[in-house]
Amino acid sequence: MKPLPALELVTRFEDAEWLDPLAKSVRKAVLKVVKPRWARDVLHGVPIGHPVHPLAVQVPIGAWLSAGVLDAVPGGEKAARLLIGVGTASVIPSALAGFTDWSQLHPQQQRVGLVHAAANVTATGLYIASLVQRSTGSKGGGKVLAYLGLATVSAGGFLGGHLSYRQAAGVNHSEEIPHRFPSGWQPLAPLAELPEGGLHNREVAGIPLLVHREGGTVNVLSDVCSHLSGPLHEGKIKDHDGDPCVVCPWHRSTFSLRTGEVKAGPATSRQPLFETRVTGELVEVRLPGADG
Repeated sequence: MKPLPALELVTRFEDAEWLDPLAKSVRKAVLKVVKPRWARDVLHGVPIGHPVHPLAVQVPIGAWLSAGVLDAVPGGEKAARLLIGVGTASVIPSALAGFTDWSQLHPQQQRVGLVHAAANVTATGLYIASLVQRSTGSKGGGKVLAYLGLATVSAGGFLGGHLSYRQAAGVNHSEEIPHRFPSGWQPLAPLAELPEGGLHNREVAGIPLLVHREGGTVNVLSDVCSHLSGPLHEGKIKDHDGDPCVVCPWHRSTFSLRTGEVKAGPATSRQPLFETRVTGELVEVRLPGADG
Protein backbone atom coordinates (compact mmCIF):
# COMPACT_ATOMS: atom_id res chain seq x y z
CA MET A 1 0.00 0.00 0.00
CA LYS A 2 1.36 3.41 -0.97
CA PRO A 3 1.57 6.22 1.62
CA LEU A 4 -0.99 8.99 1.37
CA PRO A 5 0.06 12.07 -0.66
CA ALA A 6 -0.37 14.12 2.52
CA LEU A 7 2.59 12.30 4.02
CA GLU A 8 4.87 13.60 1.27
CA LEU A 9 3.67 17.13 1.98
CA VAL A 10 4.39 16.79 5.69
CA THR A 11 7.84 15.38 4.93
CA ARG A 12 8.59 18.52 2.93
CA PHE A 13 7.84 20.62 5.99
CA GLU A 14 10.71 18.85 7.77
CA ASP A 15 13.16 20.39 5.26
CA ALA A 16 11.48 23.81 5.03
CA GLU A 17 14.40 25.92 6.24
CA TRP A 18 12.47 29.09 5.42
CA LEU A 19 10.49 28.40 8.62
CA ASP A 20 13.60 28.65 10.79
CA PRO A 21 13.61 32.44 11.34
CA LEU A 22 9.99 32.28 12.48
CA ALA A 23 10.79 29.29 14.69
CA LYS A 24 13.63 31.23 16.29
CA SER A 25 11.35 34.18 17.09
CA VAL A 26 8.56 31.98 18.47
CA ARG A 27 11.04 29.98 20.58
CA LYS A 28 12.41 33.19 22.07
CA ALA A 29 8.87 34.32 22.94
CA VAL A 30 8.00 30.96 24.52
CA LEU A 31 11.10 30.98 26.72
CA LYS A 32 10.29 34.55 27.77
CA VAL A 33 6.68 33.72 28.68
CA VAL A 34 7.44 30.43 30.44
CA LYS A 35 10.53 31.61 32.28
CA PRO A 36 10.64 29.79 35.67
CA ARG A 37 12.36 26.42 35.41
CA TRP A 38 9.74 24.79 37.66
CA ALA A 39 6.94 25.98 35.36
CA ARG A 40 8.69 24.51 32.32
CA ASP A 41 9.17 21.22 34.15
CA VAL A 42 5.47 21.07 35.03
CA LEU A 43 4.45 21.86 31.44
CA HIS A 44 6.95 19.33 30.06
CA GLY A 45 5.43 16.69 32.34
CA VAL A 46 8.40 15.87 34.59
CA PRO A 47 6.14 15.18 37.62
CA ILE A 48 3.99 12.66 35.73
CA GLY A 49 6.79 11.00 33.77
CA HIS A 50 5.62 11.81 30.24
CA PRO A 51 4.57 14.90 28.23
CA VAL A 52 1.47 16.82 29.38
CA HIS A 53 0.46 18.07 25.92
CA PRO A 54 -1.00 14.79 24.57
CA LEU A 55 -3.23 14.63 27.65
CA ALA A 56 -4.23 18.29 27.57
CA VAL A 57 -5.34 18.22 23.92
CA GLN A 58 -7.96 15.59 24.73
CA VAL A 59 -10.19 18.27 26.23
CA PRO A 60 -10.52 20.69 23.27
CA ILE A 61 -10.52 17.95 20.64
CA GLY A 62 -13.04 15.85 22.56
CA ALA A 63 -15.30 18.84 23.20
CA TRP A 64 -15.17 20.01 19.60
CA LEU A 65 -15.78 16.56 18.17
CA SER A 66 -18.75 16.08 20.49
CA ALA A 67 -20.08 19.47 19.43
CA GLY A 68 -19.86 18.37 15.80
CA VAL A 69 -22.01 15.33 16.58
CA LEU A 70 -24.57 17.43 18.46
CA ASP A 71 -24.73 19.98 15.64
CA ALA A 72 -25.80 17.16 13.33
CA VAL A 73 -28.83 16.15 15.39
CA PRO A 74 -32.00 18.16 16.05
CA GLY A 75 -32.10 20.02 19.34
CA GLY A 76 -28.37 19.72 20.01
CA GLU A 77 -27.36 23.29 19.15
CA LYS A 78 -27.39 24.64 22.73
CA ALA A 79 -25.24 21.80 24.05
CA ALA A 80 -22.94 22.09 21.03
CA ARG A 81 -22.39 25.78 21.77
CA LEU A 82 -21.49 24.94 25.38
CA LEU A 83 -18.99 22.29 24.27
CA ILE A 84 -17.40 24.66 21.76
CA GLY A 85 -16.92 27.16 24.58
CA VAL A 86 -15.36 24.52 26.83
CA GLY A 87 -13.02 23.40 24.05
CA THR A 88 -11.98 26.93 23.21
CA ALA A 89 -11.28 27.82 26.85
CA SER A 90 -9.14 24.70 27.31
CA VAL A 91 -6.86 25.56 24.39
CA ILE A 92 -4.58 27.84 26.44
CA PRO A 93 -3.11 25.25 28.87
CA SER A 94 -2.80 22.75 26.04
CA ALA A 95 -1.00 25.28 23.85
CA LEU A 96 1.33 26.33 26.67
CA ALA A 97 2.39 22.72 27.22
CA GLY A 98 2.78 22.13 23.50
CA PHE A 99 4.87 25.23 22.85
CA THR A 100 7.06 24.49 25.88
CA ASP A 101 7.84 21.02 24.51
CA TRP A 102 8.28 22.41 21.00
CA SER A 103 10.86 24.97 22.17
CA GLN A 104 13.24 22.10 23.06
CA LEU A 105 13.10 20.13 19.80
CA HIS A 106 15.40 19.71 16.81
CA PRO A 107 14.96 22.10 13.83
CA GLN A 108 13.23 19.49 11.63
CA GLN A 109 10.74 18.80 14.41
CA GLN A 110 10.19 22.49 15.10
CA ARG A 111 9.31 23.12 11.44
CA VAL A 112 6.55 20.53 11.47
CA GLY A 113 5.54 21.72 14.93
CA LEU A 114 5.05 25.26 13.68
CA VAL A 115 2.64 24.12 10.98
CA HIS A 116 0.88 21.92 13.54
CA ALA A 117 0.49 24.93 15.84
CA ALA A 118 -0.70 27.15 12.98
CA ALA A 119 -3.44 24.64 12.15
CA ASN A 120 -4.57 24.53 15.77
CA VAL A 121 -4.55 28.32 16.12
CA THR A 122 -6.61 28.59 12.93
CA ALA A 123 -9.05 26.00 14.23
CA THR A 124 -9.43 27.92 17.49
CA GLY A 125 -10.13 31.10 15.54
CA LEU A 126 -12.82 29.31 13.52
CA TYR A 127 -14.49 28.07 16.69
CA ILE A 128 -14.42 31.54 18.22
CA ALA A 129 -16.02 32.88 15.02
CA SER A 130 -18.59 30.08 15.27
CA LEU A 131 -19.55 31.22 18.77
CA VAL A 132 -19.88 34.80 17.55
CA GLN A 133 -22.12 33.72 14.69
CA ARG A 134 -24.31 31.66 17.01
CA SER A 135 -24.64 34.56 19.46
CA THR A 136 -25.98 36.76 16.64
CA GLY A 137 -28.59 34.15 15.67
CA SER A 138 -26.78 32.76 12.63
CA LYS A 139 -26.94 29.09 13.61
CA GLY A 140 -26.20 27.83 10.10
CA GLY A 141 -23.11 29.98 9.72
CA GLY A 142 -21.96 28.95 13.18
CA LYS A 143 -22.23 25.27 12.27
CA VAL A 144 -20.31 25.73 9.03
CA LEU A 145 -17.48 27.51 10.85
CA ALA A 146 -17.43 24.82 13.53
CA TYR A 147 -17.12 22.03 10.97
CA LEU A 148 -14.33 23.95 9.23
CA GLY A 149 -12.65 24.20 12.63
CA LEU A 150 -13.04 20.45 13.17
CA ALA A 151 -11.48 19.71 9.78
CA THR A 152 -8.58 22.07 10.54
CA VAL A 153 -7.86 20.69 14.00
CA SER A 154 -7.98 17.18 12.51
CA ALA A 155 -5.28 18.21 10.03
CA GLY A 156 -3.32 19.59 12.97
CA GLY A 157 -3.76 16.26 14.74
CA PHE A 158 -2.31 14.46 11.73
CA LEU A 159 0.74 16.71 11.96
CA GLY A 160 0.95 16.10 15.69
CA GLY A 161 0.92 12.36 15.09
CA HIS A 162 3.71 12.72 12.52
CA LEU A 163 5.71 14.80 14.99
CA SER A 164 5.28 12.28 17.80
CA TYR A 165 5.53 8.95 16.02
CA ARG A 166 7.43 9.64 12.80
CA GLN A 167 9.87 12.19 14.22
CA ALA A 168 9.89 10.74 17.78
CA ALA A 169 9.30 14.02 19.61
CA GLY A 170 8.32 13.44 23.23
CA VAL A 171 9.05 9.71 23.30
CA ASN A 172 11.59 7.96 25.54
CA HIS A 173 14.77 7.58 23.49
CA SER A 174 16.25 5.10 25.97
CA GLU A 175 13.30 2.72 26.10
CA GLU A 176 14.86 0.05 23.89
CA ILE A 177 18.01 -0.38 26.02
CA PRO A 178 16.62 -3.07 28.39
CA HIS A 179 15.66 -5.08 25.29
CA ARG A 180 19.10 -4.77 23.71
CA PHE A 181 21.43 -5.08 26.69
CA PRO A 182 22.46 -8.67 27.55
CA SER A 183 21.27 -10.12 30.85
CA GLY A 184 23.71 -10.82 33.66
CA TRP A 185 26.97 -9.15 34.66
CA GLN A 186 29.08 -7.70 31.86
CA PRO A 187 32.69 -6.40 31.98
CA LEU A 188 32.94 -2.60 31.75
CA ALA A 189 36.54 -1.49 32.37
CA PRO A 190 39.38 -1.78 34.91
CA LEU A 191 38.70 0.53 37.87
CA ALA A 192 42.11 2.18 37.37
CA GLU A 193 41.02 3.34 33.89
CA LEU A 194 38.13 5.34 35.33
CA PRO A 195 39.45 8.60 36.81
CA GLU A 196 37.40 9.92 39.68
CA GLY A 197 34.93 12.75 39.24
CA GLY A 198 34.60 13.08 35.47
CA LEU A 199 32.14 11.81 32.87
CA HIS A 200 33.36 8.88 30.82
CA ASN A 201 31.92 7.09 27.81
CA ARG A 202 32.21 3.31 27.60
CA GLU A 203 30.45 0.77 25.40
CA VAL A 204 29.15 -2.64 26.40
CA ALA A 205 27.47 -4.95 23.87
CA GLY A 206 27.11 -2.01 21.48
CA ILE A 207 25.29 0.11 24.10
CA PRO A 208 26.93 3.47 24.96
CA LEU A 209 27.18 3.99 28.71
CA LEU A 210 27.88 7.03 30.88
CA VAL A 211 30.32 6.30 33.68
CA HIS A 212 31.02 8.45 36.74
CA ARG A 213 33.25 7.38 39.59
CA GLU A 214 32.89 8.49 43.21
CA GLY A 215 35.75 6.91 45.13
CA GLY A 216 35.14 3.19 45.10
CA THR A 217 31.60 3.64 43.77
CA VAL A 218 30.96 3.68 40.03
CA ASN A 219 27.71 5.17 38.73
CA VAL A 220 26.60 3.98 35.31
CA LEU A 221 23.68 5.27 33.22
CA SER A 222 22.71 5.01 29.59
CA ASP A 223 24.71 7.62 27.70
CA VAL A 224 21.76 8.31 25.38
CA CYS A 225 19.56 11.09 26.79
CA SER A 226 15.97 9.92 27.04
CA HIS A 227 14.76 13.26 25.67
CA LEU A 228 16.31 13.39 22.19
CA SER A 229 19.32 11.04 22.32
CA GLY A 230 21.92 13.63 23.33
CA PRO A 231 25.39 12.26 24.33
CA LEU A 232 25.41 12.73 28.10
CA HIS A 233 29.17 12.20 28.47
CA GLU A 234 29.63 15.51 26.62
CA GLY A 235 27.57 17.31 29.26
CA LYS A 236 28.50 18.82 32.60
CA ILE A 237 28.30 17.67 36.20
CA LYS A 238 26.05 19.74 38.46
CA ASP A 239 25.44 19.37 42.19
CA HIS A 240 21.75 19.11 43.06
CA ASP A 241 21.32 19.25 46.86
CA GLY A 242 24.34 17.00 47.37
CA ASP A 243 23.38 14.68 44.52
CA PRO A 244 25.80 14.75 41.56
CA CYS A 245 23.87 15.17 38.32
CA VAL A 246 24.67 15.23 34.62
CA VAL A 247 23.31 18.03 32.42
CA CYS A 248 22.65 17.03 28.80
CA PRO A 249 24.64 19.21 26.36
CA TRP A 250 21.74 19.46 23.91
CA HIS A 251 18.69 20.70 25.85
CA ARG A 252 19.94 20.77 29.47
CA SER A 253 17.89 17.86 30.79
CA THR A 254 19.35 16.99 34.19
CA PHE A 255 19.63 13.48 35.65
CA SER A 256 20.91 12.13 38.96
CA LEU A 257 24.09 10.16 38.37
CA ARG A 258 23.25 7.92 41.33
CA THR A 259 19.65 7.05 40.44
CA GLY A 260 18.99 8.17 36.85
CA GLU A 261 16.05 10.25 38.11
CA VAL A 262 15.04 13.36 36.15
CA LYS A 263 15.94 16.46 38.13
CA ALA A 264 15.01 18.97 35.41
CA GLY A 265 13.36 18.70 31.98
CA PRO A 266 12.65 18.75 29.13
CA ALA A 267 13.26 15.01 29.62
CA THR A 268 10.44 13.23 31.43
CA SER A 269 11.79 9.64 31.42
CA ARG A 270 14.57 8.64 33.81
CA GLN A 271 17.83 7.24 32.47
CA PRO A 272 18.33 3.46 32.66
CA LEU A 273 20.46 2.83 35.76
CA PHE A 274 23.01 0.00 35.76
CA GLU A 275 24.11 -1.90 38.85
CA THR A 276 27.88 -2.08 39.31
CA ARG A 277 30.38 -4.20 41.20
CA VAL A 278 34.16 -4.45 41.32
CA THR A 279 35.56 -7.95 40.85
CA GLY A 280 39.28 -7.86 41.48
CA GLU A 281 40.22 -4.72 39.54
CA LEU A 282 37.45 -5.06 36.94
CA VAL A 283 34.24 -3.06 37.07
CA GLU A 284 31.20 -5.05 35.94
CA VAL A 285 27.71 -3.80 35.14
CA ARG A 286 24.27 -5.32 35.08
CA LEU A 287 20.94 -3.87 33.97
CA PRO A 288 18.03 -5.18 36.06
CA GLY A 289 15.25 -6.42 33.82
CA ALA A 290 17.46 -6.68 30.73
CA ASP A 291 16.16 -9.34 28.37
CA GLY A 292 18.65 -8.98 25.52
